[in-house]
Amino acid sequence: MIEYSHQGMTVASLHDERTGSFQYVVVDEATRAAAIIDPVLDYDPKAGATSTANADRLLDYIRSRDLKVEWVLDTHPHADHFSAAPYLSERTGAPTAIGEKVVEVQKLWRDIYCLPDLPIDGSQWNQLFADGEHFNIGNLEGRVMLSPGHTLASITYVVGDAAFVHDTLMVPDSGTSRADFPGGDATALYRSVRAILDLPLKTATYVGHDYGKDGREVVGRSTVAEQRRSNIHVHDGIDENKFVATRCKRDASLPLPDLMLAALQVNIRGGRLPDAEPCGTAFLKVPLNHFKPHDG
Repeated sequence: MIEYSHQGMTVASLHDERTGSFQYVVVDEATRAAAIIDPVLDYDPKAGATSTANADRLLDYIRSRDLKVEWVLDTHPHADHFSAAPYLSERTGAPTAIGEKVVEVQKLWRDIYCLPDLPIDGSQWNQLFADGEHFNIGNLEGRVMLSPGHTLASITYVVGDAAFVHDTLMVPDSGTSRADFPGGDATALYRSVRAILDLPLKTATYVGHDYGKDGREVVGRSTVAEQRRSNIHVHDGIDENKFVATRCKRDASLPLPDLMLAALQVNIRGGRLPDAEPCGTAFLKVPLNHFKPHDG
């Protein structure tokens, strides 16, 4: 875990090398209250096996600091890892939450996976946050920003001088995340990014992923000032039309994420695995020929 200090707040960061995902623990130092953001449930696609190594490392950190977890938060239904929210909620007693637009993502993917019995009302989470809604982590006040584009349901959590920007922004040398998944939209993504970049310049932007571009050290955070100055896709001076053209060209060259077809059927269930079949084993589904093969 890497710790970053803010006024009255600590942000602990854990990187999952397999998926390139960052997971965060936000701590109110005055009360020892905490929130977990975007935790990873480990999945080995070759074995078809899940495990809890990442989530258990988060729990070890929480125990080592004698923290009380008040929230387990996801920013959106992830396409590159399974959410460990239910596992961590069960072990900490904390409620789970996500943005209220998750119901739109559930509708899309219920049809893709042919899951007619899947509830599409967001009831898999304890709380659905609306745009602009406030919540507390101890004495810290958090605010929810709807940030669509990468997905219909993407949200940003702003806590103090930190913004957890999930897959909307990457660190500056990596630009932004893709917008070509079902429900994604490059124009909406640009507008979401610019709303984030209207936050105070000193605001830390904690990203959802980094892959160590060109062999550099993996980095999980930047600032609004650095993003506005040097983000390769959306620095100041790049307008909406140029961004959309760049993003769409880039997305057209990308294969689907390795775990997408496995992960989304879990994450639209709030991170829960499918129910076991009569034989006692649960199975994941693959929608054959729904997506085009990648030619790259």
